[in-house]
Amino acid sequence: MVRSSSMGVRSARAAEWTEVGEGEAALIQRCAQGDEDACSELVEQQQRMVYGLAYHLLGDHHEALDLSQEVFLRVFRTIHGFRGQSALRTWIYRIVVNQARNRQRWWRRRRRDAQVSLDDHIRANGELRTSASEASPDGVLRQRELAERLWTALARLPFEQRSAIVLREVDGLSYEEIGFSLGVAVGTVKSRLARARGTLRGELKEVRDAWRG
Repeated sequence: MVRSSSMGVRSARAAEWTEVGEGEAALIQRCAQGDEDACSELVEQQQRMVYGLAYHLLGDHHEALDLSQEVFLRVFRTIHGFRGQSALRTWIYRIVVNQARNRQRWWRRRRRDAQVSLDDHIRANGELRTSASEASPDGVLRQRELAERLWTALARLPFEQRSAIVLREVDGLSYEEIGFSLGVAVGTVKSRLARARGTLRGELKEVRDAWRG
């Protein structure tokens, strides 16, 4: 009877892991059991993503590194409760966003006087596309100005809009994944994205209008 009950529990748990492959499920369970090699493997797999999202949300290299460490500590403290209700990546995104949200005031203070380079902008927003006419020194300067204005506009967005636009445009998450990561409905995700895109388009228009003038 005990054996049958145990098998039933395992079957019930397995049924919950709807979004996780067998290999990933095994890695998660090893981490939950305190396997150091498994924990190191998980960090190696996810650290680039965690740092990238943290940097995009906080805008500061050192803050992003610090937050990344906090995120993995929280991941390993809570991974025993993960039941495959989403992909592991999406679950970790949610932890990153929540931890970054807790640092909003600190982020705003640190960003106020920060100088953002073109390289920083590219890491935050992807590659800048330049036409042949923009390859000239004037074109490069304009691209730098545009990059800095866009990054500044992104940094000024309300945190909820900024996190949605980064998850969608930089990390490529679906609306459903973003909703899970932010803990909101898909309709709310779309609304936040629309407002964020409207703000960023307005910033682009101002810069281009100034160039024409």
